[in-house]
Amino acid sequence: MSKPDFLTMPRAQLRQYIFDHREDDQAFQTYLDRFTSEDAVIFPAPQSIDDLENFPELHQQNLERLRKQA
Repeated sequence: MSKPDFLTMPRAQLRQYIFDHREDDQAFQTYLDRFTSEDAVIFPAPQSIDDLENFPELHQQNLERLRKQA
């Protein structure tokens, strides 16, 4: 059986593949590389109650970004 192309696989599908094939180190390493890639968006943790006011907007932006990746 040939392995799927991890580089073209959507992140959610790759994640599910890793759960189903926990022994596949290559798939796990590909997932880690994509998760820690330079274009990954990192949202800092809120530092105050005022920071939480922007949370719904940031959350929505992240959901839209994830939908585009899938």
